[in-house]
Amino acid sequence: MKTRIIKVQQRDGSPSEAVLGRWAAEDGENKIGNTQRRENATSTSKNLNSWQVPSPADTTDPSAAADLTALEEAGAYLRTSDIPVAFPTETVYGLGADATRSGAVKGIYAAKGRPSDNPLIVHVCDLDMLRSFLLPRGETINGSSSSEPQGETIPQIYLPLIERLWPGPLTILLPNPQLSKLAPEVTAGLGTFGCRMPASALARTLIKLAGAPLAAPSANASTKPSPTAAQHVLDDLEGRIELILDGGACDVGVESTVVDGMCQPPVVLRPGGVSIEALRACPGWEAVEKAYKDQAEMGAKTAPRAPGMKYKHYSPKARVVLYEAGFEGGKSGVLEEDLDKALEGCVGHEGREKAIAVIRTKQWPVAAGMRSVGLGQDSRVQGSDEDDNAGLGTTSFFVRQGALLSANGETTAARLLDVDLGQDIKRVAHGLFAALRELDRLGADVIFVEGVSDGDDIAAAVMNRLRKAASDIRA
Repeated sequence: MKTRIIKVQQRDGSPSEAVLGRWAAEDGENKIGNTQRRENATSTSKNLNSWQVPSPADTTDPSAAADLTALEEAGAYLRTSDIPVAFPTETVYGLGADATRSGAVKGIYAAKGRPSDNPLIVHVCDLDMLRSFLLPRGETINGSSSSEPQGETIPQIYLPLIERLWPGPLTILLPNPQLSKLAPEVTAGLGTFGCRMPASALARTLIKLAGAPLAAPSANASTKPSPTAAQHVLDDLEGRIELILDGGACDVGVESTVVDGMCQPPVVLRPGGVSIEALRACPGWEAVEKAYKDQAEMGAKTAPRAPGMKYKHYSPKARVVLYEAGFEGGKSGVLEEDLDKALEGCVGHEGREKAIAVIRTKQWPVAAGMRSVGLGQDSRVQGSDEDDNAGLGTTSFFVRQGALLSANGETTAARLLDVDLGQDIKRVAHGLFAALRELDRLGADVIFVEGVSDGDDIAAAVMNRLRKAASDIRA
């Protein structure tokens, strides 16, 4: 199978965003709430009910018309094929398939090598699409069914989150009707499903053109670091899928936050792009608690309540040694005994010399205090969002390459690779997966990572992913 890459522009936040689609204007009657469904919906200045997509023929911008044509092609492919399509969102690249067709959803599991008991997140383009999938088969919102639903079908607990935080990197856990319109493989046998509305206008337009919600986990091979650029998808899935939409580097860099509001108090099942402070600012969510480490995450033989809770994830080929921020022994860098252990068990990939890598964040000095030479200048750039020659979408950071010296300081013990992701936590989150992938590509055998302090924001998501990637943790 040949994998094609089609370049598109995400355009999010730019004046040209609207060329990919727009929210339908609501008349006063609908806004007031002529039906109970509208009355109970978010009394909001932003209307998320219906996402509308223009045709390429109606677009005067040639580049926008080309993007819409590419999205129409991808949408038609998703309607007819059982092979998933990779596409960019604001978090990471997703691997999407029609969530209503079992054959298509099975195609996701096959392409990724994903365990079948790991549920998938459903992505919708607007609230009307979500509402329709909260109803059993045969029932519709517009009253054409024999039993029109009364009132809002979205649980009331979630309306404040939708009002303030959608579209965006937030997944809500919802009840799945017994006669569900979703393919059973989406929920992995659970009575619930996770759903989010992407902030990416490109993603919403693709969903609209597909005519169905898209089940879409991250577009990587199972257990590997999540893809934040089209090249990462190609590295993992070339020959397994036919189409990758390349929209450049993703903004957030870690997956969505997953919450369950159907329990008291509501809980966060997976940290991600929305902070717990933002959740607590919403009515009804003031007492939200963390629940990342339930029995499923700890390895018990129970079904995970949400994606990312059970299996080892985000792991490069290299052995990852994580230094927690609170580990006093590692404040100034890598411990001598850890370095000795790494060098003893280190065998260079594919006949190359041994390679030790470091990912720094807050306090570690260059090379994490290890004996080194030749790291005085940045020797390689891993691309820049502003660089037209960066190729497929990349994340901007530097890799320093040099030599790790032996104890006597006179001979070379291994190649040394050094990445500084900086102190800004958003930049760390944005570059984390890309850094793990790049160090793998450069042949790192062991990667020492300086962790960040667990906070109630995106730092928690970063550490959650790092702990799942790590072979050893120093805490």
